[in-house]
Amino acid sequence: MRAIDETHDPQLTSWVSSANRAGCDFPIQNLPFTVFRRSGSAEPLRCGVGIGAAILDLTALGAASATDDTVAQAIAACAQPSLNALMALGAPAWLALRRWLSKVLRTGAGESGRLAAALVRQSAAQFAVPARIGDYTDFYTSIHHAIAVGRLFRPDQPLLPNYKWVPIAYHGRASSIVVSGVGVHRPRGQLMPRGAECPRVGPSERLDYEIELGVFIGRGNRLGEPIPIERAEEHVFGLCLLNDWSARDLQAWEYQPLGPFLAKNFATTLSPWVVTLEALAPFRAPWRRVAQDPSPLPYLDCPELRDAGAAEIELEVALETAAMRARGLAPQRLSRSDFRDSYWSIAQMVAHHTINGCNLAPGDLLGTGTQSGPRPEQAGSLLELTAAGARPLVLSSAEQRAFLADGDRVILRGACQRAGFVRIGFGEATGLVLPPA
Repeated sequence: MRAIDETHDPQLTSWVSSANRAGCDFPIQNLPFTVFRRSGSAEPLRCGVGIGAAILDLTALGAASATDDTVAQAIAACAQPSLNALMALGAPAWLALRRWLSKVLRTGAGESGRLAAALVRQSAAQFAVPARIGDYTDFYTSIHHAIAVGRLFRPDQPLLPNYKWVPIAYHGRASSIVVSGVGVHRPRGQLMPRGAECPRVGPSERLDYEIELGVFIGRGNRLGEPIPIERAEEHVFGLCLLNDWSARDLQAWEYQPLGPFLAKNFATTLSPWVVTLEALAPFRAPWRRVAQDPSPLPYLDCPELRDAGAAEIELEVALETAAMRARGLAPQRLSRSDFRDSYWSIAQMVAHHTINGCNLAPGDLLGTGTQSGPRPEQAGSLLELTAAGARPLVLSSAEQRAFLADGDRVILRGACQRAGFVRIGFGEATGLVLPPA
């Protein structure tokens, strides 16, 4: 597990004044990574670090900016159109770069004059998916989501017997992962109308979101060599927000016997910011289960997990309809949940994924699955919030929503807060629902 050090000092401030504003997502204690170019330019994509309302262009700095060889190597790895090379260097390089960035960006740093020329306003940037994602696996780590969905479809057995033993997952589609701000077309597929004898093909009428966290793999493992759970987080670079768009009517017809397919593979939206595990160190918490639940099998358990394997990350979903935009109404928050309530941890996801010898690579993405809390208002999808459409939500615009309509914009947010430390945020992951292509 990453340790708390001087980079988390709540007294630190930055010469980038916007990083010192109350409620800022990207104070100097955060330093999330991103990939971007200046809007309207033809310049290559480049790696950067969020600081306040700006991005520090790491490509513009050059490796000569650092005197330490490890930091120089890390900056050189950032001279790429993705974060993969930096991810592949491993935790020692990530930590060295973070400490260097903290020093040169803090108030009074002698490098402020030179580095100021490498700042780009976030509002003037065009973002990209942060890494070349070779493989994408989506887990099902929230027991509250699993039970709520199970009750809708299997009232007599809402939670299947393997759930408390196995971190359930399925392999998703990497090619349709898009960055925040990219529109998502309503998918088409086979639908089985209630009472019909044969399916029809048409656009989904039950389009939904799922709020998740994305887990980016850093250093990979060789084929045939499992990652032990006590070393699992050494292979994790950081986290982002993830919207696993879901066509519930396509899903209901196709998911047996092999699980999700067209209902999920048409789009997955990521936030452009990757918050490192180093930044999350102050917000770790003991991993625990209720006493009557089974203890995990040995390959999914270790003292480090029980001491600090969980993370307190507050998650929020908001909805902005076309009518809200036309009337100048603010987006309406639909739910709030916390990753602290997840049944399975990040380390357990990595350990289970590789127990059979599966090889992970830098830039691979793991989704946590929908993050729902124990209370109904903490549900992470419309499927749960509306009881599969039976109880539509009434919005501030007087509209109703059972599922998403064309023109709806879904907004995901995340943040960590704890007394004695500075709040850090994850930015936003937004997606506008477009009509079928």
